Amino acid sequence: MNTATRTSLNPTANPTLNMTTEAPPSSLPLAGVRVVEFTHMVMGPTCGMILADLGAEVIKIEPPGGDKTRNLPGLGIGFFRSFNRNKKSVVLDIHTPEGLANALAIIGQCDVLLENFRPGLMDKLGLGSEALRERFPRLIYVSHKGFLPGPYESRLALDEVVQNMAGLTYMTGPVGRPLRAGTSVNDIMGGMFGAIGVLAALRERDREGGTGQGQEIQSALFENCCLLASQHMQQFQMTREVPPPFPSRISAWSVYDTFTVANGDQLFVGAVSDKQFATLCQVIDRPDLASDPALATNAQRVAVRPALLAQLADTLQHHDLETLCAQLQAAGLPYAKVVRPDQLVHDEHLIESGGLVPMQTEDGGTTQVVLLPLLMGGRRPGVRHPLPAVGEHTAEVLAGLHRR
Repeated sequence: MNTATRTSLNPTANPTLNMTTEAPPSSLPLAGVRVVEFTHMVMGPTCGMILADLGAEVIKIEPPGGDKTRNLPGLGIGFFRSFNRNKKSVVLDIHTPEGLANALAIIGQCDVLLENFRPGLMDKLGLGSEALRERFPRLIYVSHKGFLPGPYESRLALDEVVQNMAGLTYMTGPVGRPLRAGTSVNDIMGGMFGAIGVLAALRERDREGGTGQGQEIQSALFENCCLLASQHMQQFQMTREVPPPFPSRISAWSVYDTFTVANGDQLFVGAVSDKQFATLCQVIDRPDLASDPALATNAQRVAVRPALLAQLADTLQHHDLETLCAQLQAAGLPYAKVVRPDQLVHDEHLIESGGLVPMQTEDGGTTQVVLLPLLMGGRRPGVRHPLPAVGEHTAEVLAGLHRR
């Protein structure tokens, strides 16, 4: 068996936090919680990964041959490695009597069950919420679906489906050209809300005076995306005007845009106050703009924003990217290079803050993975085990059924 990359809680590189490089598994907040996961793709696995990173023992049930997510091509190639760390892999054919019996035995030893299969599949197998919670009343059962109960609940959903249904593609692309967000935003956030539900249900079950009982939790893509769109829904209710897509929005600030600088590089620059605008003019050597009485206030500048941005673009096209970034940093102005995901593998802050760490892969290699974006007591929940090979823990877990 492969040896693990052992960092239960990864320290950041900041020496002032005075953190150790190791933390015993028992010190993790979900130590002692056991989770069985019937999931694939992104949404369910994200929920399981969060719980695993926080210390839960997560047993991923895979079909014979392994989760098909392991072998997706193209944009899906990174799904499995991104969302399945710190888990154990058990191969069961739950469509056979023996596999189903073993699955039920594992479920009986777990606090939480996660699933994200199409509506009705778990019920058909006898693994639905109602049947299992009658048999195991302390079980917390988490379903990750396309829709919560209602008129849409029987529809199949994908991240891109609900992005269209909930206004996200409309808000992201230019007028007449709806555009999906460039990552699986609803799947990932849906997994997060599933994990939040688990934490609340564990608290409700186990606290003094609690119910002592499990419950069913449902997290859904469509409702998740509606929450993302809620600020625009509220904007409409307050103004009675349809919010324009982001590329066509009326900005609240005069300078809040992406510019092309020397050598075709791109840079976002923001100046969201009168003081910041004056500072920006100083940095780019445009005192004429700073002293123009027609540009004295943000409201005046917003009124002539297209013309102002054109002048700034004409000036900024002659500035070197790195030199300008250093000047903006020194001046305390908000800015950002337009970065591709591949460039983040070498991002100085992500690495030195402890947010990007090595993980041993199922083939014995190593890859860099992004940790949960949180600190707990000054430490990052980290990678404790290598990515499991298909069925790597089947014998171990099944043997444990006879010892418990």
